[in-house]
Amino acid sequence: MVKILLLSLSIVLTLQTRAGIIKGLITNNKGEPLPYATVMVKGTTNGTTANANGAYQLDLPAGRYTVVCQYMGYRKAEKSVQVTDGTLELSFSMEPVSLQIKEVVVTSGGEDPAYAIIRQAIRKRSFYQRQVKNYTADAYIKSLFKLRSTPKKFLGQKIDKEDVGVDSTGKGIIMLSESVTKISYREPDMKLDVISSRQSGGGLGFSIPTTISFYDNNVEAVASQMGPRGFISPIAENALAYYRYRLEGSFLEDQQMVNKIKVIPRRKYEPLFAGYIYITDGDWRIHSTDLMLTSEYQLELADTLIIRQTHVPVNNEVWRTKDQVVYAAVKKFGFDLVGNFVNVYSNYNLEPVFPKGYFNKVVIKYQKDVNERDFKYWDSIRPVPLEKEEQRDFRVKDSTAKAMRDSSRSRYHLDSLRAKPQKVKLKNILLNTWGHTWYFKRDTTITAHSFSMRSLISALSYNTVEGVAVNLRPSLNFSLPGNKRLSMNNVIRYGFSNTHLNAYTQFVFGSNQRNKNVWTLAGGKRISQFNKEEPIGPLTNSLYTLLLKENYMKLYENWFGSLGFHRQLPNTMRLSVSALYEDRIPVENTTDFVLFKNDKKSFLPNHPQELAGLPFERERVLTASASVSYQPGQKFIEYPKSKVAIGSKYPTFTLMYTKGFLDADFDKWKVSMRDDMNFKLFGELKYNLSAGGFLNNRAVSIPDLQHFNGNQTFYNIRYLNSFQLAPYYQYSTSANLYATANVEHHFNGLLTNKIPLFNRLKWHLVAGSNAFYVNSDNHYVEVFAGLENIFKMIRVDVVAGYQSQLPTRVGVRVGFGGILGGAFRVE
Repeated sequence: MVKILLLSLSIVLTLQTRAGIIKGLITNNKGEPLPYATVMVKGTTNGTTANANGAYQLDLPAGRYTVVCQYMGYRKAEKSVQVTDGTLELSFSMEPVSLQIKEVVVTSGGEDPAYAIIRQAIRKRSFYQRQVKNYTADAYIKSLFKLRSTPKKFLGQKIDKEDVGVDSTGKGIIMLSESVTKISYREPDMKLDVISSRQSGGGLGFSIPTTISFYDNNVEAVASQMGPRGFISPIAENALAYYRYRLEGSFLEDQQMVNKIKVIPRRKYEPLFAGYIYITDGDWRIHSTDLMLTSEYQLELADTLIIRQTHVPVNNEVWRTKDQVVYAAVKKFGFDLVGNFVNVYSNYNLEPVFPKGYFNKVVIKYQKDVNERDFKYWDSIRPVPLEKEEQRDFRVKDSTAKAMRDSSRSRYHLDSLRAKPQKVKLKNILLNTWGHTWYFKRDTTITAHSFSMRSLISALSYNTVEGVAVNLRPSLNFSLPGNKRLSMNNVIRYGFSNTHLNAYTQFVFGSNQRNKNVWTLAGGKRISQFNKEEPIGPLTNSLYTLLLKENYMKLYENWFGSLGFHRQLPNTMRLSVSALYEDRIPVENTTDFVLFKNDKKSFLPNHPQELAGLPFERERVLTASASVSYQPGQKFIEYPKSKVAIGSKYPTFTLMYTKGFLDADFDKWKVSMRDDMNFKLFGELKYNLSAGGFLNNRAVSIPDLQHFNGNQTFYNIRYLNSFQLAPYYQYSTSANLYATANVEHHFNGLLTNKIPLFNRLKWHLVAGSNAFYVNSDNHYVEVFAGLENIFKMIRVDVVAGYQSQLPTRVGVRVGFGGILGGAFRVE
């Protein structure tokens, strides 16, 4: 979840030679502070913003200025000052505006005069949305999250308040950052140049201004996860169907009338704002906003989000956002979290000259020294004075981080790390990943080798070939010179029923940096599923075998050796090549043990029943494979030492080719296209389309067939790479051509927001279809509809499968889906 504010390098250079400081407090006529009030030099967009306590500071060269103070709902104030060397105290006591109620000619329908104003604003919306074709501006961004209370335990685990970063009462700042970013825009492209950025305690802060435009029909509030459908602007083309309006009154500002209009959602559970929007009279532009989102109006992850903006004139024709403050509040699982994102925009230039090639695929670029600025720099450019707790948080956490960095280079720190006990408890061996770390010094830094082992419980499984199987996975990670790493991943597996021991080792060598070569070398003896995509996991198979007497997992053993190479290119093209040798050995069932006896059912042979006519005997097969994946139009974030892809509006295309040798003789290909398409209010469409086949199928064994990922259990999560009701091996083929399609539409609250109970629970509808076609005798289609976002993570589908060789089948499948569901995986 997050991003926000601005100022430019030219301002920085100017302020370094400042002659004076103006500072003071901004309060109302009762002496109460006005948080985040706007302070500007008249006739410019340069200025500052008060902090949460109403304190401001403005650095200016010597000269005479008129300082303007502005706050929503209060009369604009101006004061002339002479700036000289030193500090000048200049406070403002703001008077509430006197709202005037216009004489209204009441229509037969009794319509509030606000509607006429809103209709005019809607007519002008697209003009103001596209009015500025080019501009540059500077943004200062300050982001803060703090806890007001913390539970003693979360999910049964005791919370260490020191690790969280709060005091003994559970209160404190857990994230504080500030950044300076230069914005460059030329329709339709935008580029962000991050001049400086820091986070309390070290690292980069939020550096991307959260530009929220209410001139857009659909408004994204901070991040798409806060509302996947977006939110309908109060002046959207169809806003009158969603909102009611009431004119609270009007006031005069700079010889122009400003209308204060209350925005009232017509219905709950729609993606709507509530609050106030101020519209100027005559030109019908946005003057300022004070709008709120709540969980009742499809806000996700947070309980409340408040967006306050102030717009100011850049010239006689154009107004732009001067400052924006977003407040967030969350109360979940005993945590009481609040945050704010302050964006201050300044130094607008509406006639910029951009060098040739300036707008390219890099949309966010971090300067090389972006996080190396000192306290003096930040004090000289910060337009929003820090509050006392923010000053303390920066000072304490930055000092602590520096001390840790300095000590990390010392022999004392190395000895302390080595002396720190790394006890291995029985509980960790049984339930958690455990291990040990060896520290040493290379050049001036301390690095480490490590050993880790997965829990014993996760290593246990059951199948009819091995019986109870123990699958231990010890791994070693080595830190090498040149920022390289070598991983040694080992697998030791023993089946207690067939008494077979399988073991192999995999070496992975590569760089810690992105976009570098990765080599993989592996060899030994292992047990594998016939379908190498492993459509059923060991836990699910164990439960079905022991409880329901269904042995879906089909296995074979193999001595193998493999060599692979992977490269992620800077242009987002991914290349992979590999060679695999297997000495394949058939295996049979050796046990029929179940927890609940059922004489009406019996286990099927380990050889897939659907492929009984295709023999599987010991064989030696060498396969060579290559794949390339590419997404055109990709955009990037460029860091000082790396470049990261952040997406594109185009699909991702993948081409794969495999050649079989020795006892095999085949040529297999596949091309696929997949994408996620967000239609905002109308939901999100996801699809995965592919076609493939065998150019040559003279000798194709079961493991080399084209398998379609079926699913015969209640659980499924491979929604775009599986068929929820299809048998695992019934449709496997070596045909020269086949095609598949997986399509699903996530309504994200559309339709269900009108159904009682569902709208309160925020359960969302999902629907789609999965299909493949080989020929008239081998094809399959299933359609499904379900609910997701149950407890923010669960998805339940009802599926009907139309199978070419079986009667129509209807089933229910459960998996993960929703706002948080994508983060969960179960084997």
